[in-house]
Amino acid sequence: MTTTQIPSWFPPVIVTLLIWSLPWKAVALWKAARNNHIAWYIILTIVNTIGILEIFYIFVWSKPGEKKSADKE
Repeated sequence: MTTTQIPSWFPPVIVTLLIWSLPWKAVALWKAARNNHIAWYIILTIVNTIGILEIFYIFVWSKPGEKKSADKE
């Protein structure tokens, strides 16, 4: 029976990816919930793409700068 060892560089990489992806995920989920994009919210919650899908959602599909009709009053 062989045992596998975790390389010494692996834990810092995982922590770095976590620090990178969590803020993007939080902002994307917040924008999806605020814009009532239920399908996007579910996809962003389930799929982990290290922030890539979240960044695309924030800058492409959530239409940054656009205000809701209730905010225009």
